[in-house]
Amino acid sequence: MKNLVCFLAALIICTGTFCQPADSVVKSTKRIKRYHVNYFVTGGIIAAGAVSDIFAISRLKSKPNLTNEELAFVNSGQQTNLMTSIDLWALKQNPSDEVLWTKISDYTQTGTFLLPALLIIDKNMRRDWYDLLLMYVEGHTITFTFYNYSPLGPTFQNRNRPITYYPEFDTAVRASGHNRNSFYSGHVASSAYSTFFMAKVYCDYHPNLGAAKYLLYLAAAVPPLFVGYARVKALAHFPSDVAVGFALGAVIGIVLPELHKNRHFKNFSLGLFEQNEATGISLRWKFANQTSP
Repeated sequence: MKNLVCFLAALIICTGTFCQPADSVVKSTKRIKRYHVNYFVTGGIIAAGAVSDIFAISRLKSKPNLTNEELAFVNSGQQTNLMTSIDLWALKQNPSDEVLWTKISDYTQTGTFLLPALLIIDKNMRRDWYDLLLMYVEGHTITFTFYNYSPLGPTFQNRNRPITYYPEFDTAVRASGHNRNSFYSGHVASSAYSTFFMAKVYCDYHPNLGAAKYLLYLAAAVPPLFVGYARVKALAHFPSDVAVGFALGAVIGIVLPELHKNRHFKNFSLGLFEQNEATGISLRWKFANQTSP
């Protein structure tokens, strides 16, 4: 999945300068875009994130295997005494279904990654497809970078995956260094970002939805929650890993489009003021009401 994002990022950066609208077209239209995208800034974020994530991925895949002492501690069951009852659910799965649920979670994540492509059905969003695509890839890059480099991610956390607790698997499988990457779920974070980005963008283009927008956000929660369920069934994550990934992905999916919103200033003024024998600089502005696309 990360390779797919990197490919899209490279494609966008290479073609960005050729897809900008001509000046004559910009001047002839009065339509105000919902979002403003600086191609150089957004492209730089995508490029820097893609390059840095390559190094992070290789480092996460090269974590040292669990030692015999660590496996003995896992086998003793002492760690389970520190888990919540919800997380213990991950240790009550059928290990023979691990391969099946791993495939299900991977395929579902890929599906949610492609799901926002449905936004182009709307003609107004279709006219802004390039900006929306840039924003979407930018957000995925940020989501992956946060996973790879934040203190919450597996670069700094070494929580063992549930599979290490199942004696049904060979010691070599349980001791793999990759099993130190349980916290938090990158699959769920990626899926939550995709669906909540889709819901946020649709709501921004249709501000008159009213209370119906909450139904959209409720629907956006379903795919990543299913991915999280599948990841637990695949013995890859605990429910708390899923919860953190879901929250972070959803927040980025909502906040990133909000930061890109196209706001136009009105009655902007800059000058000096005097009050109580004090002199200073005043800066005043007022946001103009945004018009619908």
